[in-house]
Amino acid sequence: MAVRAALRRRHRATVPARLRLLRTATTLLATALAVLLLVAGLTALGTWDATADRDAPRTTSAAGLALALNDMDAQAANILLSSGNAGEGRLRTPYGKAVGFYGDARRDIGHELRTLAVAAQGNRADEKTVESLTDGFAEYQELVGRALENDGRKGRKADALADYRTATDLLRLQLLPNARKLVASNDDAFDTRYTSARSTLSAQLVAVIVLGLLLLAVLGVLQWYLARRFRRILNPGVLAATVCALLAVVLGAQLLSASSEYLRVARRDAFDSVVALSRARAIAYDANADESRYLLDPERRDRYERAFLAKSRELYGIEGATLSSYDSGLATTWQAYESDSDDLRFTGEFRRELDNITFAGERAAAEETVRAYAVYQRDDRRIRALLEQGEERAAVEFCITWEPGMSNAHFGAWMAALDGVTDINRDHFAAAVRDGRSTVGALLPWACGLLPAALLLTAVGLRPRLAEFR
Repeated sequence: MAVRAALRRRHRATVPARLRLLRTATTLLATALAVLLLVAGLTALGTWDATADRDAPRTTSAAGLALALNDMDAQAANILLSSGNAGEGRLRTPYGKAVGFYGDARRDIGHELRTLAVAAQGNRADEKTVESLTDGFAEYQELVGRALENDGRKGRKADALADYRTATDLLRLQLLPNARKLVASNDDAFDTRYTSARSTLSAQLVAVIVLGLLLLAVLGVLQWYLARRFRRILNPGVLAATVCALLAVVLGAQLLSASSEYLRVARRDAFDSVVALSRARAIAYDANADESRYLLDPERRDRYERAFLAKSRELYGIEGATLSSYDSGLATTWQAYESDSDDLRFTGEFRRELDNITFAGERAAAEETVRAYAVYQRDDRRIRALLEQGEERAAVEFCITWEPGMSNAHFGAWMAALDGVTDINRDHFAAAVRDGRSTVGALLPWACGLLPAALLLTAVGLRPRLAEFR
């Protein structure tokens, strides 16, 4: 009898101890899981804020700076081409437009430099690059200002051209390389943070699943123990707690996996194309400027012709193509692509975009951009042919006039098509950011809130059983 009484006392002491142990394990695991989900959710929101408000704008600002620098230099050349001799023989409409675009580009450059100066804070290399750009741009403006001042005086065209040469050399040798360096630096920084963020999300997802499975296992053991010791099939409180824990794990895993996928769409599917297309736009403006420089400066025509071809290859590269064979090569390779979209016999920024087609309407918009580019390329040959025929004024008018059918009008149509495909990717980038933020905002409160509910339900379910041992 004494032995049996001792066993009963031991049993009565052991059962509540085990229940309290399982309750403590449940509390610790649920708390750890809730903290992990909260930290992961807040980190994901921080990633979206950095992506939308810092990383992407820095890269596009640097690309915008390169574009505006090229545009400003092109417009300076167009002003000199259309101004006549101190106003005599001026091409009034092209001159007026060039002056307006020149002022717009100068303001854009000032804005982008201020944006990049703020973005570069804390990165000494970028700070030095922005400082060099700011100083170099001040010098460039002074040189162009002097060129335009000389151009306003009769008989000073040669002096104006000399000043413009110095300015465009400064642009080519210092300003544009530094602008491209900023594009690469900011894009690389974005890519590094993107890689780190996705790696963190993957690690957090694994941790959530592991902790969640452990929590569910402990709740399962608790349910089994209660059924075995108290001869009940299910404990309603623990069952409800298990359901809450399961939902929390599912929602937490969904939050992290969806955040990772939205981040991939934002960076790889959308922003990689935005970067390629932004580079293409800057190169396009530089190539367009080379045409104006070619007409303006007879002594450097060979140089500017080679530069135009090099930039054409950066946009749509054709192996072994020269300027005289480029059009036929473009037509042949593009016809092959149109017959089979997997047959891409060209390289460059357009190839980069066509390799990354993701969204509805993107392929059609990208193809329209290349077709508009082909029209612009044919216009370039006409400009050079007119010049070879001694029709210099006709070549200038065709190059810098914006009337329908003229080269600048076709250039504008090409840029509009390029903007169209860029906008598709920008819109999907913004949508991915918006969806990523809203996913965190919608799921995080539920995932975190269900875990305290699971603890409360566990306590409620165990309370009557523990009361039996008091």
